[in-house]
Formats: sequence, structure tokens, C-alpha cells
Amino acid sequence: MPIESTLRFTESPAGDAEMRAVPFGDDLTAEVELPVPVPALLAHHEAKGQAGEIVEAPVSAGGEVRRVLLYGTGDGSPGALRAAGAALARRAKGRRSLEIALPADAADAGWAALAEGALLACYTMRIGQARGAAVAEIRLAGPAAARDAVARAEVVARATATARDLANTPASVKTPAWLADRAVEIAERSGLTAKIFDQAELAAGGFGGILAVGQGSASPPRLIELSYRPDDPDGTHVVLVGKGITFDSGGLSLKPTDGMKFMKTDMAGGAVVIAVLGALRDLGVRTRVTGLVAAAENMPSGSAQRPGDVITHYGGRTVEVLNTDAEGRLVLADALAYADERLDPDTVVDVATLTGAITVALGKDVGAVFSPSDELARELTEAGSAAGDRLWRMPIVEDYRPALDSPVADLCNIDGENRFGGGAITAALFLREFAGGRRWAHLDIAGVARSTADEGVFTKGATGYGTRLLLRWLAPTAPDAAPDSTA
Repeated sequence: MPIESTLRFTESPAGDAEMRAVPFGDDLTAEVELPVPVPALLAHHEAKGQAGEIVEAPVSAGGEVRRVLLYGTGDGSPGALRAAGAALARRAKGRRSLEIALPADAADAGWAALAEGALLACYTMRIGQARGAAVAEIRLAGPAAARDAVARAEVVARATATARDLANTPASVKTPAWLADRAVEIAERSGLTAKIFDQAELAAGGFGGILAVGQGSASPPRLIELSYRPDDPDGTHVVLVGKGITFDSGGLSLKPTDGMKFMKTDMAGGAVVIAVLGALRDLGVRTRVTGLVAAAENMPSGSAQRPGDVITHYGGRTVEVLNTDAEGRLVLADALAYADERLDPDTVVDVATLTGAITVALGKDVGAVFSPSDELARELTEAGSAAGDRLWRMPIVEDYRPALDSPVADLCNIDGENRFGGGAITAALFLREFAGGRRWAHLDIAGVARSTADEGVFTKGATGYGTRLLLRWLAPTAPDAAPDSTA
């Protein structure tokens, strides 16, 4: 479900909030009347002022007992304030209202990060009885100049929640057709144009990769195309391509049970593309953006594709399928080739939970960017650092390209003999074959698309990773929103 907490921005404290949060060591603490002096309380708790550190104290107000949260802001960077906002929202879980103050000299970017962190930590999705509601209302008491930055942060946070919702929805509900229907709904309320290719249209158009991956499922595949055309365009066109595998069993190259448990989120890249497109108009983005989501369910059956099959992709390139569990690149290849031939983009960025290999390389806190363009890789990496979706640039190793040669087709979908290793790199090399030499980047988010715990801005399940990154890249904020390496 979307974030149900409301966010209010006021220029002065209302004074009636159930919980009030004030940063450590700030002049604001002088306004807080506690049973013991603030410095003594902080010393008693050995408070260090780290981002997200909280010292709670009760206060009497009008015959009621309310709570004051003294909280740490770390180095005061957007990343630290994002973490502080998340910690405060979690501490206020189940409360009626939480009012948060920042130092008077806090930058607009700080207020935005605080709001974003608090809202993201309020995200919940549960089918059945809720275990505990998020704080009902978050109030930020700050300067009028920060209002617009906070409003933008709320748009970004709620877009991230949309991506999480789509990815967290069980695959028993989330068929490719269901995902397409949700995309159309988001398009209708966000001023987008939507076009959905059904199974017959995919066949007529030659989208052999999407069809091959989806042919083993009772739920036919779809290609989702969302178009955003700004009122005041800057003359550039970006295409975002998302992997939309609504459930990945591995197909006939069947995954073990543990490997399937979280495969309802294998369309996290597609969820990000849909969520990003839905937020562009609210953020005033001037770039024309098209989103493509290649949606299919990868299932084993009598009609499923087999290892050794050769498929023909959009545009005519043939691929020998050596592993049906390397299916994400097959659906992305069709979408990339279509973007190159039909959409004429200036830049293409694909987003996918593509390889387990990238999780081995970078773990679960940092996503990967592959790109032949130094400029594009730098743009995305800086946007990720500023937004809290950290990226690390990975190499495209030309020496590994022969691993994808096939004796019977133009390409293989994997390094069948495992001559070089580097599975995330060979996957990127495969996708590059279909990008048409355009300014292109591939984001492998397999490690960062899911969280195993409620921690910081994340709730257990889908993270929505990539939404904040791409929105920061497409809609740069004010200069004071400097890149920050803290998530």
C-alpha cells in the first residue's frame, strides 16, 4: 500500500504534537523543558550525536505526557539527515503526530532529506491484519524557503513507495497483464500516454525474446510503453527500460526453492521505470522520457523454451538459449532493440535485477552501473550518491565478449563454458549488442532491490532502489543538494 502517513510543512512549531524531535547540540534544545537539563541527559546516555541516534524523554504538557526526542544528525549531510528522519519515524510508530525541527541554518537539501527519510521509513505493505501503523502525521517546522524542496522530496518518496508496492505484490496476483493494467492506471493519473503490446502484437512485431521467456506460463507476456512529453521540452529524449519478470522460477533451468522465495520482486527494475514515469510531471522534468517494461513470467511447462533453443529477437538478431534462468537479458534485448529502431533516443538506461554475480561483487548496499560512456556513468553515479541509491561503476571487459559467440546463432545468452567468469560483465556485454551504439547504461540492481530487514529507509522486501537515483538524474535539484555518499 502507499505511504499512509501525511506530511505537513509549517513555518513555526504547532506545539501540540504527541512527539517532538529536536537535534542534539542545537540552540533549539534550550526551548525544551525536561525534568533534567539537556546536557546532563545527553551525558547520562553517552550520546555522541550520530545520525539516527535518539534520546527520548517524557514531558508534561497540559495534563498529558508527551515525548521529546533528542536526535543526532551526524555530519549534517543529506545522507545523515535521511537516516535521522528514518530513525525518528520508526520511533514514532503508532503515534498520532511527530513534529521535527532542524537548526535554523539547515539547507533546503537537509530538510528534503529529512522528509524523504521519514516518509520512506513509514512505508508498509501487509496483506491481512496490520501489525503496527506508521505515525499518522509528520510535521516539519522550518523556513518557508525549504517548502518546495520538501514537496519534491515527498513526490520522490511516494514514487519509491509505488515501486515497492508493485514489486512486493505476490506473483499470484501480479501477472504481466496485471502489471500492464497498473501501469495504465498510473499513466492516466500522471499525464502519460500508455501503449500495451499483448501476446498477438508481440508476435506480429517480432519480439521473440519476450515471447520465448513467457511461453511456458499460463499468463501471457506484455510489453508496456509509457510516454512522458513535457510542456516545456529541453529537446532531449531518454528511454528507460525495465526488466519485468513477474515471477522467475528459472524455467526449465529450475532454481532451487530458496532461490525462488523472493522472485516476485524480479520485476523490480520494471517497477522503478513505471514509478519514475509517474512522478515526472509533478517534478517538472523537461526531458522527454519513454519507459519500456518487458513483462513476462518465467515458468516451466510443456510449452516452455528449452536450453538449446534459438530465438529471433526484435530486429532479427538470433540467440541460442543455453540457460533459461538467464531470461532477463532476453526480454531486455527486445526492448533495447525496439528503443533503438523505433524511438530514436539520445540516451538509454536499463534497470534490472539481472545477475546473482553482481551481488557477489558488490553485496547488498551498492548497485552497479555499466556503460561505455564515461560521462553517463559519472552522471548516474553522482545522482545515486546524492539520492542515497549508491552506484559503483563496473568494467565492460572486451576480452570477455567471445564467450557469447554461438556456433548456431548470432549470440549465446550466457558464457556456456564459463571461460571467463564475470557473469555480470558478460550479461552487460550481451545487452550492449542490442543498444545500437547509443549512449547507454545498464544498472544491475540484483543485490540492492530487496532488503532482508526493517532498517533505515528500508522496509523488509522491495526497496524501490533506482527510483530516487533516476529521478535525481532526470530532475536535478538546487546546487545545495551536493552528492553525498551516505545512503
